[in-house]
Amino acid sequence: MIRVLYFASLRDRLGRADETLSERPATVAELRAALVARGGIWGDVFADGQRVLAAVNQEMASAEQVLNEGDEVGFFPPVTGG
Repeated sequence: MIRVLYFASLRDRLGRADETLSERPATVAELRAALVARGGIWGDVFADGQRVLAAVNQEMASAEQVLNEGDEVGFFPPVTGG
């Protein structure tokens, strides 16, 4: 089981802040693919080419990051500042 968190504009677009998944994808990339497969807004938000950052257990993660039982994955848009 993993917990998935959605932040900022992702939370607003998806209409939820978090969820718990009973089936654990092997990597962050596989998790994104599973979210895309839901279709609709999920496919739009997580499609290839969309800039969405990920953190696993509050540390920045690459698409190849392996997921383990009990991990927390956060998705958020890139942050800009000035």
